[in-house]
Amino acid sequence: MRRAHVCLLLDKAQYLNHLYLLCLLGLLLAAAPAHRAFSLDRLGARRAAGSGAPPSAPAETVPRLYLFALKAQIAIVYFYGGIAKLNGDWPRGQSLTLWLAEHRGAPLAGPLLATPAARLALSYAGLLIDLSMGFLLFSRRTFPLGAALAVAFNLSNALLFKIGLFPYAMIASLALFADPSWPRRRLPFLFQGADRPGDGPPALSPAAGRRSALPLALLHVYLLVHVVVPLRHWLYPGDVAWNEAGHRFSWRMKLRDKNVSELDIHVLDPRTGVRESLDLGEWLTDRQLGEMCTRPDMIVDFARHVADRWQEDSGVRPIVTASLNGGPFRDLVDPTLDLASQPRGLLALVRPP
Repeated sequence: MRRAHVCLLLDKAQYLNHLYLLCLLGLLLAAAPAHRAFSLDRLGARRAAGSGAPPSAPAETVPRLYLFALKAQIAIVYFYGGIAKLNGDWPRGQSLTLWLAEHRGAPLAGPLLATPAARLALSYAGLLIDLSMGFLLFSRRTFPLGAALAVAFNLSNALLFKIGLFPYAMIASLALFADPSWPRRRLPFLFQGADRPGDGPPALSPAAGRRSALPLALLHVYLLVHVVVPLRHWLYPGDVAWNEAGHRFSWRMKLRDKNVSELDIHVLDPRTGVRESLDLGEWLTDRQLGEMCTRPDMIVDFARHVADRWQEDSGVRPIVTASLNGGPFRDLVDPTLDLASQPRGLLALVRPP
């Protein structure tokens, strides 16, 4: 996992929504005081107590805000996954057309999945489930319904799409939304001897209360960032599904499918007028090339990298055609732009001509 985290930060082509989610959950768990009932600290304290040493184990409970942070992170993924589906293609079932067509040969359900009615039904089901799941899971009364829908929804995604461990991680996260006492009630044999009389949250002194305000403030900042960042694409011109500006870190999952017709990148020497075509295989791995073909901001990054390597003011002329959700082919980027002079990062916006 450490290697995957580094790759995600160093190589944009390695970005995946489920890897991003695991990084965030790992960050939250690293900050949470999770060394409670089943931890080396607790085990050491029990052994020390058995030998007559003074007990020094942590309390058996975790402050509520840490559990809330983990739950809120999962709810944000669901909710913004639903917000992203409120576009022109998803409610018409267009986004699912190509993916469901791959299963038309499956026994029994295959022909049904290929019908327009199935596409519409699954599209609206996914939209409604995403938008409502966080609310269902947070309420104790609706948690059983939300959990059942979450299991069915994620297992369906795992069967229909190749999205790795993401559905199973979301199913496992249901344990966070159940009543916090469920492990002791459902699995009491695991806690025999683990709890000692008097274990519980200690009374907070005024100084400790002030210290506890810092994690609460940081939680507000964390949640504010994750509420705002997925909406940043509204600040950019153009269609995010086309220009990818604001696509990452926004939980825009399984919304579009692009097919590249041609990618040809040239380097023009402004002094001599000599134009040279790059062999992309010498510059990029197969994964990097496949990701870059449909993402204009990555084409800009690559163009600037080439210009830096050549150490001169050269022109880079990419010609890319792509199909978006089965639509007609057209240029993905303006073939007349000097991409090496375009801004990068959050400002790397390359709109179709």
